[in-house]
Amino acid sequence: MENLETDDIRYQEAEKRVKRIRGFYMFIFIYIAVNLFILFLNYRELKPGQTIWHIKYFLLPFFWGMGLIAYGMRAFLPGFILGSKWEEKKIKELMEKEKDIE
Repeated sequence: MENLETDDIRYQEAEKRVKRIRGFYMFIFIYIAVNLFILFLNYRELKPGQTIWHIKYFLLPFFWGMGLIAYGMRAFLPGFILGSKWEEKKIKELMEKEKDIE
């Protein structure tokens, strides 16, 4: 196995990606825990004859889930949202602006 230095760019990129993936897993855990708790509270407050199957009970999990999907795509598909080519292009653009100012 190759010995990587902590100042190596590949190591830093891998470290960022691992942190994003770990953050995604924490996001999933929080998403499930909070939504189950809210669903439980809503179920507990139902009056006899009412049902939990109303859209108002599922809007929060739906939209939050959309954010979760976007975060997961960013964590597992690097370059999906404003990929690495965009970053390189933006860095060059900012460096050129900085050079013009001096």
